[in-house]
Amino acid sequence: MAKKEWKHHGCSHGGGAAYGLGFVGAAIYYVSNATGFWMGVLGILKALVWPAFLVYELLKFLGV
Repeated sequence: MAKKEWKHHGCSHGGGAAYGLGFVGAAIYYVSNATGFWMGVLGILKALVWPAFLVYELLKFLGV
């Protein structure tokens, strides 16, 4: 079996780590503020899409 060669095109892959840390932080925030089990489940789902909330609030703040 031939060895695979990974080609690096000069892009950084640190976004995954930032997203992962953001997910953990958002999950802790949402779950700790949950008033019941299903609100905790909703908090986990919100934590998965936290960048969308961030961009939405940023655009709303900028008035775009």
